[in-house]
Amino acid sequence: MAKSGKRDYALMGRASARTIAAPPLPYRPRDPKGYRPRIALIGCGGITESHLSAYSKAGYSVLALCDLLRERAEQRRRQFFPKAQVYTDYHDVLARNDIDVVDIATHPEQRLPIIRDALLAAKHVLSQKPFVVDLSAGRRLVELARRQKVKLAVNQNGRWAPYFAYMRQAIARGLIGRVISVHLSAHWDHNWIAGTPFEKVRHIILYDFAIHWFDALSTFITDRAPTRVYASFTRSPGQQARPALLGQALIEYPDAQATLVFDGDVRFGQEYRNFIAGTQGVLASGGRELGTQQVMLHTPRGIARPKLVGNWFNDGFHGTMAELLCAIEEDREPANSAENNLRSLELCFAAVAAAETGRPQVPGKIRRPQGVERADRADRADKADNG
Repeated sequence: MAKSGKRDYALMGRASARTIAAPPLPYRPRDPKGYRPRIALIGCGGITESHLSAYSKAGYSVLALCDLLRERAEQRRRQFFPKAQVYTDYHDVLARNDIDVVDIATHPEQRLPIIRDALLAAKHVLSQKPFVVDLSAGRRLVELARRQKVKLAVNQNGRWAPYFAYMRQAIARGLIGRVISVHLSAHWDHNWIAGTPFEKVRHIILYDFAIHWFDALSTFITDRAPTRVYASFTRSPGQQARPALLGQALIEYPDAQATLVFDGDVRFGQEYRNFIAGTQGVLASGGRELGTQQVMLHTPRGIARPKLVGNWFNDGFHGTMAELLCAIEEDREPANSAENNLRSLELCFAAVAAAETGRPQVPGKIRRPQGVERADRADRADKADNG
């Protein structure tokens, strides 16, 4: 190759940009101004420790705790809300006229009739994620909530991880122009599910775990509908959990593309990376912790590095409930509404079907994919699985 005095090769990049002040953006959870509802929690499994910790810190009022196993509800009462009443039958909770909002945190298969009954009882509902295992059933719940004139939201808590929330706000403000690519990756150890009910979910990665990333993607590209989804999954040779822990998806958009990569059997050097390119700038974040990451905003003016506060756990759980409460107070749909979340599930279900069939799928066409429910359906009656 002939020598050249010019350093203009594309792969060599450009000189470092100067540092600029990070624009202040409203990425933190926002509580309602005056609305103070009475809340009930149905399903008191492990993740609800984060729910109740966030609600306690925010000063919310939780009056009822319900679980098929009374001791689990009693434990949560001792931990967070000692004045709350404990129930084992959710119908008794819904019969209370003083309960305004119900947080439903059971497994998806059990959750559908509970959500329906809560809406029929005119309660506002926050549903645990993933919202439903059937898009048509989810659509019926959305319509029921509309007829009942109550709000139905989904606990997509990853939206309020500080870095995801800041990046979403930056895109909405037009700070990087029109999004042309989104590349999200997670490299961590998911073998903790061995011996738990989660091990019975065939697509534990692309469905149960990756729904947070499909949901984040749906909030980053909002001006175009995805056209096709490719995906694959496989086992790692050293993994301990039963279902495949490696998964990936490629999503096509008009004039844009996205990739999601999940390595769930990484024992050392775990890290999380996010890269969003726009026509006028780039957003990037990364780090070894899922809860906190350094964000960088690259623009023609320079690079901004906002100093974010908070953590996915438990700001994410605060954020989902706070957004629902603000929406009730302001008489609008919450940003994390069930209807909005159906778009995320369309991406997720298409990816699961693409991984199963080896063929690309059109989002929205797959209403109920195989492999998202636990393998032994009889476990629905297992009391230990409530939560």
